[in-house]
Amino acid sequence: MALSLYDVSVPVFIRSLRNLSAILEKGRLHADENGLPHGTLLDARLIEDMSALPAQIQRASDAAKFVAVRVGGIAPVAMEDDEASFDDLQARIAATIALLESVPAHAMDGREEDDVTVQTPRQTLHFKARDYVLHFALPNFFFHVTTAYGLLRHKGVPIGKMDFLGRP
Repeated sequence: MALSLYDVSVPVFIRSLRNLSAILEKGRLHADENGLPHGTLLDARLIEDMSALPAQIQRASDAAKFVAVRVGGIAPVAMEDDEASFDDLQARIAATIALLESVPAHAMDGREEDDVTVQTPRQTLHFKARDYVLHFALPNFFFHVTTAYGLLRHKGVPIGKMDFLGRP
């Protein structure tokens, strides 16, 4: 049996979001154990013109949930992008995982050649579903998960590669 769009996306997103949740919890514990205000981590940026930690998690969430919507046919779920605490971010991750878990594998079967349109603030992008998942959604998702990891690591949170990858 060939790999499906579902196989290469939904389970990958779920696993990585669970890993991101664990990394985020390590960040909260690190802050609490070291007397750091949570804002020290939540407001972290790699450079001033780059979004802070909450936005990185929001964008990873969006990348995953939009595959469920655009390719899996799941009804859109509004997420307000107003997360401002570790608890809020954990709830966002949990809601995204729940949405992904609602996608039946068969909903994405045979949709590889379907048209997908993405409207960004600057342009409209057109894809076939296969290309959208493989060349836009997955790289975008991992860009933001990696950036969130990097922000926390840069601030001294004791995380490593296996935290990012997760345990098999």
